[in-house]
Formats: sequence, structure tokens, C-alpha cells
Amino acid sequence: MHLRPTRLAAALVFACAASFASARTFIYCGAILDSIGDAPKKEMTIIVDGDRIAAVQPGYTAAAAGDKTIDLKNATVTPGWIDCHVHLDGQSSPTTYTEWTSMEPGDYALRGAFYAKKTLLAGFTTVRNLGDTKGSTYALKKAIAAGYTDGPRIYTAGKSIATTGGHADPTNGRNRELMGDPGVELGVINGADEGRKAVRQHYKEGADVIKITATGGVLSNASNGQNAQFTPEELKAIIETAHDYGLKVAAHAHGAEGMKRAVEAGIDSIEHGTFMTDEIIALMKQHGTYYVPTISAGKFVAEKAKIPGYFPPLVVPKAIATGPIIQTTFKHAYESGVKIAFGTDQGVAPHGDNAMEFVYMTEVGMPVVAAFKAATIEAAKLIGIDKDAGTIAPGKWADLVAVPGDPIADIKLVMKPSFVMKAGVVYKQ
Repeated sequence: MHLRPTRLAAALVFACAASFASARTFIYCGAILDSIGDAPKKEMTIIVDGDRIAAVQPGYTAAAAGDKTIDLKNATVTPGWIDCHVHLDGQSSPTTYTEWTSMEPGDYALRGAFYAKKTLLAGFTTVRNLGDTKGSTYALKKAIAAGYTDGPRIYTAGKSIATTGGHADPTNGRNRELMGDPGVELGVINGADEGRKAVRQHYKEGADVIKITATGGVLSNASNGQNAQFTPEELKAIIETAHDYGLKVAAHAHGAEGMKRAVEAGIDSIEHGTFMTDEIIALMKQHGTYYVPTISAGKFVAEKAKIPGYFPPLVVPKAIATGPIIQTTFKHAYESGVKIAFGTDQGVAPHGDNAMEFVYMTEVGMPVVAAFKAATIEAAKLIGIDKDAGTIAPGKWADLVAVPGDPIADIKLVMKPSFVMKAGVVYKQ
């Protein structure tokens, strides 16, 4: 015997389903900093429908029956924060330089999931992962998107591209037997043709952005932290190929010559930029190049370099010479009118402390509202997602973060966000 629902029962089921489908969330905000204007808007309602913002209205709009409400009347709400420079699959420690001997690809990805959740709960709903180990963040990105684990929306570069012996050559510091010649598959190139091949391989693997190490670096087990490490021809081949494939290119760069070559070749962003000169600032403004400061990493390595044994001997003098300068460089770049997007290099400093970058930026003169814009609309523009993210406006992703009280009066409130929503889902309240 087959049971058939009555017409009344069927109508009730349909009505309940329709009601559930149309349920919206009304968020009552004491103030919003929407990254559109500069002044906070007081007593506002954000209406969320699914994963998008449906409306932003003055006052506290009454919700309909079946709709949800969230009371943030004692908080300031901003767009979800975006960190344009993280490394989710690791975190600096005295064992960093030896762990590769025992870590498997799955170990990196699972560790990345742990740090990804910390990052999301810290208020960062989107990140750009600029360099990983063994492709770990390709898997992590897909796992987060599929809902298997919680974390920010990830735009990943996969493995950073380097030249032999360069900052992202994974075999630096090994003995000759283990050093070998890692080649294009591990992101180590020599010559324009290999540069093109590396970009295409990254595209094939699923990269969203290309990361190159245009100069030496602080934490690589190599002696020079500033030298230019790509020829102009290599840079041009990489950047042109990436742009052909719809990918932007970020350049790790400390030294002036490598920075200059990268900007002249059409790089989309300079990361760190420690020894930036007025000539490079003028070039960046001319080309519209973004600067991602990573003050957090600079302060971290300068402090840890004082601890005997924390870093290898080759790293210590580079950390002491480079780390303390980045905040001063940031101040000069900001005052000179360079476009700035928020980025920390977290994975050097601890994951979850990303918001300290706001404190460091405002310490040297960037207004709080400008710092929030660097972490929202400007970061979204750099990544290329400003149609969907970066402001509190109808049609944008429902990515929101709230801090208790007024962060303009006390920027350190960013270190304790009271509410985090990503794509309409509440992860912290």
C-alpha cells in the first residue's frame, strides 16, 4: 500500500520549504565601516540572503516572521578582512629547517587546516597564500570550499617560483647529495623558457596567482638577502605568460635592484619591499603596482634573531638587518602615495595574530579607516575579487567581521573580533 500526502499536507510542506528557502538574516550594527566612505555609519541593518548581502539600511529594520536576527548593536562591523600574504601550511620555529625530512604532503595540508581555522576566527575571511610545500594549499583550498573544514577563502600560488639557489629553492642548505637540481616541477627555473613552463605548470595544477622570489630573502639558508635573482628576460617571460593565463604575479623582494626589475617588467605587487627607494616608489606609482608590507614578519624575525639557535647562522644577520626596517619603509611608501594592500606573511609570525598588522600600520601614521580599506577593498582589488568582496554593499559576499566598541578610538580591538561571517555562515559569535 502506498501512502499519499493530502493536498493540505503537501501545501504545508511546500510552504515550510518556501519559508525556509527565503529566510534572511538581519544584522543590527551599532556602526559599520563599509570601506566605501570614510565615516562610520551608525545604527545600521545589514540584510543577508544566502551567501550575499541583500541590503544595507539605516536604522534597525524589523525582520519578518521566519527571518533570523543578530544583535551587534554594541559593535563596529566591517567587511571581512583579507590578508594578501600568508603561508598556511607552516609556522616558524627552530625545527622549520629540518621538518621536511619527516613531513608528508598530507601532513602539510592537515597542519594548514588547523592554521586556516585560526585565521578565519581572527576575522580573515579571504587570504592569498603565497607559497606552500608540496602543493598542500591546493588540497586545503578545495577542502574549505567543499565544507570539509573551516577556513578563509584561499587564493593560492602553490609553490613559489625561484632560480637555482634563490630564496625559494627548497634545496638550499642541504648537502650535495640531497641538493640535486630540483627543476621546474619544484618551481626552480633558469631562463625565460623555463619561466614560462613553470607558470603553465602552476596554472595546470590550479594556482590562482603566481609568486616569484625576485630577490634574496631573510629566512632562506643562503647568504644574500637582497640580491636580484631573476634576469629582466626571465621576469618578462613569467609575468607575460601569467597575464596571458589570467594570473597576477606577486614578487617577494627586499633589495632595490630586484624590485626595480620586477616593477619595470609589470609585476602586480611587491611583497616586503624593505629597501625600497624613491626611484622604485615613483615606478610603482607609474605602473600602479601594489605594495604588501608584511610588517608583522619583519618584527617577528628581528625579535627571534636575538634568541641563540632559533635561526640558522646564515639567517641571523639578515633578520637583524632587514626586519626592523619594514615598518619605516611602509611609512614612507604610504606617505608617498603607493597603493597598499594588507598582508602579514603569517606563517613567519603566528597564525591568528594577523590583525596586529593593523596596529603596526597605524602606529606610523596610516589612519584606521585607511588601514581597514587596505585589508578590504584594496586587497580585493589586488586579488581581482572587488566585484564580490571588499565592501559592505548589496550584491557582495556576506563576509563580515565585528569588533566590540570603536576600533577608530582603539585599534587594538581588532585583536579580539566578536563576530565572523563568511559567505552568510556565522563562524564566531
